[in-house]
Amino acid sequence: MLNKNKLFSEREVILIPDVSQALSWLEAHPDALKGIGRGIERETLRVRPDGKLATTGHPAHLGAALTHKWITTDFAESLLEFITPVDRDIDHLLAFLRDIHRHVARELGEERMWPFSMPCIIENSDDIQLAQYGSSNIGRMKTLYREGLKNRYGALMQTISGVHYNFSLPLSFWQAWAGVQDEESGRAVISAGYLRLIRNYYRFGWVIPYLFGASPAICSTFLQGKESNLPFERNERGMLWLPYATSLRLSDLGYTNKSQSGLGITFNTLEGYVDALKKAIKTPSEEYARLGVKDEEGNWLQLNTNVLQIENELYAPIRPKRVTRAGEAPSDALARGGIEYIEVRSLDINPFSPVGVDETQVRFLDLFLIWCTLADAPEMSSAELLCTRKNWNRVILEGRKPGQTIGIGCEDARQPLTEVGKALFADLSRVAEVLDRQSDTPEYQQVCDRLAASFDDPSLTYSARILQAMLDNGISGTGLALSEQYRQMLKEEPLEVLKPEDFTQEALRSRSAQQQLEAADTLSFEAFLAGKKG
Repeated sequence: MLNKNKLFSEREVILIPDVSQALSWLEAHPDALKGIGRGIERETLRVRPDGKLATTGHPAHLGAALTHKWITTDFAESLLEFITPVDRDIDHLLAFLRDIHRHVARELGEERMWPFSMPCIIENSDDIQLAQYGSSNIGRMKTLYREGLKNRYGALMQTISGVHYNFSLPLSFWQAWAGVQDEESGRAVISAGYLRLIRNYYRFGWVIPYLFGASPAICSTFLQGKESNLPFERNERGMLWLPYATSLRLSDLGYTNKSQSGLGITFNTLEGYVDALKKAIKTPSEEYARLGVKDEEGNWLQLNTNVLQIENELYAPIRPKRVTRAGEAPSDALARGGIEYIEVRSLDINPFSPVGVDETQVRFLDLFLIWCTLADAPEMSSAELLCTRKNWNRVILEGRKPGQTIGIGCEDARQPLTEVGKALFADLSRVAEVLDRQSDTPEYQQVCDRLAASFDDPSLTYSARILQAMLDNGISGTGLALSEQYRQMLKEEPLEVLKPEDFTQEALRSRSAQQQLEAADTLSFEAFLAGKKG
């Protein structure tokens, strides 16, 4: 167990907010946390038995990727994305996600799901076919947006996979914590609470790649012959790695848009965030203007020449979200109804789980996001927001380095990462006690104790464990072994919460829905895009 008293007495020299009052309130109001909403989106590349990228189209019998509720594609035809509905029970949530994986594993034939965030054997980026969504205007727009991503950042960059965790606190929490009456009248207060969470996430979210980062190495083919500024170690198997790295997926090797750093987006008020986002999609880019919207033959190259083609192009480790209505932009949904939930985007694929994420991670994220909501979070300028990136980069590239330190603000002070982590977990342990009261089990507390040990022993982190396996067997060898192991496991397991006919019916419904969209189009594609700009 953590020595909480010792850590609390040292809080003055440890760089986390004093949350003791808020935690005492939580301990007196344990029912406020009943009904947390959770959802998971998991991406995974389809690969052939030799580990090379599958060049087949999205399997038609799975349904229409444009309209399917659970099974879609992300950037490429070969990049599957699985989406769970909102769930208030962790076991049911993970069983639903596993059922999607079980069904898909049975339907993929000899193909399998790659168990890592970073792709391996993609010999030619021309093998990466953009995701196709049919002939409707909205379907064509989605593919054209991906064409723009390819031309702006390169297709290979877009095949990096991750897990997104969607999280919402119940209305009962906001009623007890902030005195709101209902979601409609309390939307400004609730939105302010979620923005507080987001600001703390930027300041302390580096703990996620420290614990769960699982991309400390890449295949040399990922660089496609380009030089990197990172001091990689190399071996004869074509593996590149940094000895203390946690998540190269989150580094500059991953999907970043450097022109976004000057957009001045902050998370102090919802109005300020929405206004900055709207401005970003109208801010011209000289670089993308040189690329052009169409080539000389009249083929589309991107949706427009602005810094962001659409709002989703904004690179962010966390996003405020609201479910959109048909044809509604994310920022318009937020302006209409306030923040409904937040989307955590910093999780690597967990290679130790057949479904890319596990119960330990879900329970940790619950604890951490509740803490981020309770802890004081002074407003952040766009300059300080950029400064928080320094801590993230330290952890991403050298998180397990002995003596590693963490800064606050713009490097006003530095403290050992291990001490900051332990102080944070002393608080999380108190949140765990409250959540465990709901089920009369010590599950959250056990997660706390298990993960806190990673600060004294970095070899327990996901990145250290997977790096050792990769050094022993190569990235490709490790990935092939895991993908085959999980393929067999998932194919043999019975469905738990869904039935085969549920998948059959959803595939039929999704195809019918896509056909209806295509039949309903009355505008030309050019007119449709012009209307979107307006």
